[in-house]
Order: sequence, then structure tokens, then C-alpha cells
Amino acid sequence: MKYLIPVLICSAMAMSCQQDTKKSEAPTLIVESTPQRIYPNDIAAVFEAHGGINTWNEMNNLCFTLEKEEGNETHTVDLKSRNTRIETENFTLGFDGEKVWLAQDSTYYPPDRARFYHNLMFYFYAMPFVLGDEGISYSETEPLVFKGKSYPGTKISFGKGIGDAPDDEYILYRNKDTNQMEWLAYTVTFGKNEKSERFSYIKYDQWDNVNGLILPKKLQWYEVENGVPTTMRSERSFIKPTSTETILNSSIFKKPVSAKFAE
Repeated sequence: MKYLIPVLICSAMAMSCQQDTKKSEAPTLIVESTPQRIYPNDIAAVFEAHGGINTWNEMNNLCFTLEKEEGNETHTVDLKSRNTRIETENFTLGFDGEKVWLAQDSTYYPPDRARFYHNLMFYFYAMPFVLGDEGISYSETEPLVFKGKSYPGTKISFGKGIGDAPDDEYILYRNKDTNQMEWLAYTVTFGKNEKSERFSYIKYDQWDNVNGLILPKKLQWYEVENGVPTTMRSERSFIKPTSTETILNSSIFKKPVSAKFAE
């Protein structure tokens, strides 16, 4: 059988990803809010060009479908806990807040890749906003020059113990006319014992307005020569995106009885 969500859960998820929570009629309780984080001007301008970091912080869920030749993937993410569920015809993969789990009929998806993949496409898709997370440091770096055009860059690094791969590094390159991000350079260190000096490049230049957030329609991976991108190698499209203030039920991300935890 296929590991699809039962009809009732599917309907609940669809409604959660498309509707706002109902406002309570109870009196408002006034509480002290957490001080707003101050970002460097360059990265703050990028956030603003994509709808604003405050808009992002108001959202509690993000849902999207990744188009793939072997079958589409539907991603559902709790933006506060970063719990995740990925649905396909061949497997279901999730993160319950502590562990990654995998359900599949056979060995279609390599279990040892589940931890690496569970938030990978979400992270690329939710740029630039995921680069506003706690524990991130920013520094200026040399601009990227591509086909005669210069893109100013901001280098991102992570504090010790932040995420599964704190040695990963990112460089966000922005369009200096619009402040929208146009390139992402990144290293991959998951499962390795040392930093990588090899940067991969993704081009961002097609966008959707998702409830006020400007998020990518399509990502293009590029070949790299001498440390710079050259020609497009592959691309991925994202469809049916939604993001709302609805708080998703945690049961969506719970490991099914038939699933196994990934090591």
C-alpha cells in the first residue's frame, strides 16, 4: 500500500494550511513580548524586499509541493518548531521535534539520507527568511560577478551546536537594485568531520507572493568552475504554496506505527 495520509488527516492539513485560526472573543491578555532582533542593514533590506521579517514571524505554517519527475513531494512545516512532514506516493518522511522517521513500502528511499533530507528543500525554499534564525552570524564578503553583473554578498555562519550541520556556510547574494536575493552559495558538511571549501550555487529569480511573503517559484542549480557559477545544471519548481498563522496539530508530525526512526 502507499503511505498517503488518511482522508480525514489530509482534509485537516489542507484546511490548516489555507485558513487562519479563529480569533477568540475572550479579553486580550497583555504580555511582555520578546525584544525584536536587530539585523545588519544589508540582510534587513533583503528581508524587507521579500515581505518583511515581521510578516514571516507572524506565520505558523508553510506548505508547498515540489515538482519531481519521479513523483511530487508535498511538504508541511510548522514554522515555530520546524516539525516537518513530506508526503509522496512512495514514502512519507517526517520530523517530530526530536527524531526523523521514514515510512515506505520497500527500500525506495535510503534511510541514511532521511535526516539530511527532511528539511533540505524547506531550507532552500524558505530563503531568505530562514537566515533570520537565532544563532546566525553575518559578515560582508566579496560580491559575485555573473555575466558582467555584480551581486553584493552577505556571508552566513552558525553558532556551535546550531542545527544538524553548524559548519555549513551560506552566502546570500542580492540584486543591488531591488534588494531581492538572486543567488545562494552553500557548502554541505552533514556527516563530515570538517568544514568544506566547496560552494554550490542556486539561482533565485522567479517569485510567488505567498500571503505577503515573496518566496521562489523555481530554483536553478548551476555548474561551478573556479569557484563561480557557469551554466544551469538542473532546476526545481514549487507549486501550491500556502502560509498562514494557523497552528498545526502536532499529530500531523507524529511517527506512524508503520514508520521507523532514521539513524
